Amino acid sequence: MPRRDTPRQAGAGQRGARPEGVAVATAEAGPSDHVTSSRRPPRRGEARAAPAAVMAARLVPAVKFVIKGGLAGAAVYVAYDQGLLGSSTQGAEALKKAQAALPPAIQEWTSYIGWELPPTPKFDFSPSDSWNKGVQTVMSALSVAPTRASEYTVEGWKYVKDLIK
Repeated sequence: MPRRDTPRQAGAGQRGARPEGVAVATAEAGPSDHVTSSRRPPRRGEARAAPAAVMAARLVPAVKFVIKGGLAGAAVYVAYDQGLLGSSTQGAEALKKAQAALPPAIQEWTSYIGWELPPTPKFDFSPSDSWNKGVQTVMSALSVAPTRASEYTVEGWKYVKDLIK
């Protein structure tokens, strides 16, 4: 039986011939031989995305945004309602209310869960007093700054004059 030469074998000895196993781009290329875009229509036999699935995929980010926005709005509302966004005296009153209400609530939840926590430390701390002390210190430093600057300038000139002599 005579052996037939395939197209690859026939061109093996010719100049510019391709080695075996190298694909040739032809007009008869199959669907997997070319690059497809992500927005091509589905081919025969391929599954299409259901309209409900596409709609759900687009709604999930919107629902997440609405939930996060609602939680942020609720947090701002509660902070305003409790007086945390008001004056320093309102903030101090809100802190006292929280210090009075939190330990019983925590105790109730820990007994419900079955945990035992150490007792909370007692301390007397007033944020408004601390804030006022800090503001007074800064304002005091700013009020004496021009006087101190002139005093340091005079001392500096005296030092330079002594070095020159």
